[in-house]
Amino acid sequence: MPPPKLSKLELKIMEALWDHGASSIREVQERFPQKTRPAYTTVQTTVGRLEAKKAVGRVKKIGSANIYDALVSRENAQTRLIDEFLALFGGRAQPIMAHFVEAGKLTLEDVQHAERHLRELAAKESSRGDEKP
Repeated sequence: MPPPKLSKLELKIMEALWDHGASSIREVQERFPQKTRPAYTTVQTTVGRLEAKKAVGRVKKIGSANIYDALVSRENAQTRLIDEFLALFGGRAQPIMAHFVEAGKLTLEDVQHAERHLRELAAKESSRGDEKP
């Protein structure tokens, strides 16, 4: 099952859970910066939506407070976002990479790391092709 599509606020709530672990609604709300902190009820409603999407789940109850934790990993959520972003470019990474280079956000070290990773993937693929059933 693919990870659920997350709104900007949902993603920020997920970040709080990924960074700090299982938390109450109040704890999640207090992790937002004071100036941009959403209302308690907004966080509560959004966590309810995340629960319906099976991105978070109630793990226990302390007093009257439900404690929630992430059911979707950061990696899975990021993969969905990246795939959706790439789809805007017809699935081509080259225009994005060119922008990162021009903006100074992609270093030679990043490119070398990507090249090593691509070579490892290619080696795995070729070794699978050599296997006989």
